[in-house]
Amino acid sequence: MSTPGHHTPLIDRLPKVRGKLREGAQLAKVTWFQVGGPADVMFRPADEADLADFLKGKPDDMPVTVIGVGSNLLVRDGGIRGVVIRLGRPFTDAVIKDGDLHVGAGALDLNVAQVAQQAGIAGLEFLSGIPGTIGGALRMNAGAYGSEIKDILISATAIDGKGIKHTVTPDEMGMSYRHCDLPEDWIFTSAILRGTAGDPDEIAKRMDEIQQARAGSQPIKSRTGGSTFANPVPERAWEVIDAAGCRGLTIGGAQMSEQHCNFMINTGNATALDLEQLGDEVRKRVKEHCGVELRWEIRRIGERLGHSIIGKDA
Repeated sequence: MSTPGHHTPLIDRLPKVRGKLREGAQLAKVTWFQVGGPADVMFRPADEADLADFLKGKPDDMPVTVIGVGSNLLVRDGGIRGVVIRLGRPFTDAVIKDGDLHVGAGALDLNVAQVAQQAGIAGLEFLSGIPGTIGGALRMNAGAYGSEIKDILISATAIDGKGIKHTVTPDEMGMSYRHCDLPEDWIFTSAILRGTAGDPDEIAKRMDEIQQARAGSQPIKSRTGGSTFANPVPERAWEVIDAAGCRGLTIGGAQMSEQHCNFMINTGNATALDLEQLGDEVRKRVKEHCGVELRWEIRRIGERLGHSIIGKDA
């Protein structure tokens, strides 16, 4: 595929890499909602240096989007222009060094919690309740069950849009509730996390409690994402959604879960547009009912079919 104003195929305009480049990658296969159009090109870097070299060498006008395991991601039906970067196996390490966890941005939150548990490191149990990767957790300061990633973060490493490597602390990242101040074009590659000494059996017990709580309260076996909206402190998102009569609300194949009404589900044949319109309708009804402005926690990216609306709002 070519970008507007160019006749050379996009993939031929990209620098040589050691990782994998693939045209027309089907993103619906890698997102939890299982909807959305294709990426023009997907790049899976071989390692941090390969990623940095790619970012240094790519054309300045080339859009770049980063995705993890697609757990809190809604890709619009028109797909994503430019290059989608997905950090794979080379970025999934989770090892203990000097009592701290050194983890790749592609490591699953659950796997990191399990490594900590086996090493007798407490304080990371909450990660077992967050579907996604460490990179995604860093980008949105993900949290659950009373803790968030900034509570355990010592430093994070990221590559900026020009291919320059940075190591930053939580203060430098400007982390607040479900938010990080770093530029959108910085790509996290790794982090150092710190917990406290604990008993592995007690840690495992706490993780089991979290898993049971998730299974009992969230539609984890459905095609869903994480929480649709951030909690509008001091309220909880699900409470204002429920109060506005939106539990079970349906548009096309998209539904606000009956089990947990801050979760959207693809009942089988939803489009990305169904899901996004459902979320917007919930926001509208909640605003009308109680004046609360819900903020999307699901990341919505790409183009709507027949439009050129890229990125996210609200």
